[in-house]
Amino acid sequence: MGSIDEQILKSAKEIVVKFIEAGRLSPAGFDETFKNIYYTIEEAVQGSRETPEEEGENK
Repeated sequence: MGSIDEQILKSAKEIVVKFIEAGRLSPAGFDETFKNIYYTIEEAVQGSRETPEEEGENK
């Protein structure tokens, strides 16, 4: 697992823990919520890696 992947996983875990502590997440919804958070962070990180030239190509 690469360093970026580890940071994404750690960030997702921290967010989920905060949701649990705040009572906004129950064990029944953990699986779906964790995946959504993880993939949202991953998409944000991967998107920030694009160069300005690549961003123009995607539009």
